Amino acid sequence: QAQLVESGGGLVQPGGSLRLSCAVSGFKLEYFAIGWFRQAPGKEREGVLCINSADRSTYYLDSVKGRFTTSRDNYKNTVSLQMNSLKPEDTAVYYCATDLVADCDDDDPGAMDDWGKGTLVTVSS
Repeated sequence: QAQLVESGGGLVQPGGSLRLSCAVSGFKLEYFAIGWFRQAPGKEREGVLCINSADRSTYYLDSVKGRFTTSRDNYKNTVSLQMNSLKPEDTAVYYCATDLVADCDDDDPGAMDDWGKGTLVTVSS
C-alpha cells in the first residue's frame, strides 16, 4: 500500500525559505510522478507542481514559478519541495500525492489516489 509522509513545515517570515520532504513507501518511486498540493484556510485544495518519473517538473500554479522547485531522490525514496521567497499567501497545509502514473497529467486533487497527511506552512511576520 502506498504511503506518503510530509515533513519540514513550520513558521517562516515573508521572504524566507522552507524545504519540505515527502517520504514514500509501498511503491517504487522511480516509476511514478509525485504531485504537491496545498490547501489554504477556507479554500479548496489546489495543485502546486509535480515531478514526473523522468525528473521533469510541471507547474500547476503560475504564482510559484521562479520561487518553488521540486526534486526527487529515488534511492532515498523522497521528493523535496524547495520554497523560496515565501509570501503570506503561500500559507497552507502542503500535501504530496500520487495517482501512480509516470507523468504529471492531472492537477485535479480528486484524481490522486494516495495522500500524505500534510504539513503546515505558515508565512507571517
